[in-house]
Amino acid sequence: MDVLLLVKALLMGVVEGLTEFLPISSTGHLIVAGDLINFHTETSTVFEVVIQLGAILAVVWEYRTRFLGVAANFGKEASAQRFVVNLLLAFLPAALIGFLFIKVIKLYLFNAVSVALAFIVGGLVILLVERREYKAQVHSVDAMTWRDALKVGMAQVFALIPGTSRSGATIIGGMLFGLDRKVATEFSFFLAVPTMFAATIYDVYKHRELFVLSDAPVFAVGFVAAFFSAFLAVRGLIRYVSGHNFNAFAWYRIAFGVLILLTWQMGWVGWVA
Repeated sequence: MDVLLLVKALLMGVVEGLTEFLPISSTGHLIVAGDLINFHTETSTVFEVVIQLGAILAVVWEYRTRFLGVAANFGKEASAQRFVVNLLLAFLPAALIGFLFIKVIKLYLFNAVSVALAFIVGGLVILLVERREYKAQVHSVDAMTWRDALKVGMAQVFALIPGTSRSGATIIGGMLFGLDRKVATEFSFFLAVPTMFAATIYDVYKHRELFVLSDAPVFAVGFVAAFFSAFLAVRGLIRYVSGHNFNAFAWYRIAFGVLILLTWQMGWVGWVA
């Protein structure tokens, strides 16, 4: 096995894990990272599916007590039932719009300019949201109503635009709709599980012929790297939001978007024209 390829898989896994749940878009970072280290193989698509799964499982592990409790008490506790219903309602808008328009989105929006603008606009939105007088009305995930969940789900639809960031759309959307900063962040983590599992299952089925045993070491390295880096990112973000706003992420997004535009203008071959 090529040691250099394993190192590249490790780096890509770390990038996925660190960016998936922060409001900075993992898609854009994976594209840039792949170009910087020249990580382009015939199975790049399925590799990204595998490392995404590693990131998802990090959330499942971090909140395993919550998920197991909901599963155990679903038939007898209203709070457990409400939690599941809220996740389903929040999941549906993006799932439906994505199913109907994913081909159009990929055709017209998977390009350097669209991704860069999504980074910049997303950063400006965060700055605007953080500037307003913020009075949270929902201080617990268990206190969320089905209306709250559906509103967050509508916000997640914007994440179908590459460069927007699924976590960014749901966290900032949740804050706009009255969720406490920590509640919006935690619900974004919870919502990632059905959303990303569904996307992973779809991609695995769609590209099933690309999974070959010889790629197992590369996939394993990327998977493990994504799991542990995502685990650290999730814990770190929860601690961070307890005493900070999202302005730092906003400025990072703006700077990253400008960088994408500059590299595209200079003819960076990794970007689709």
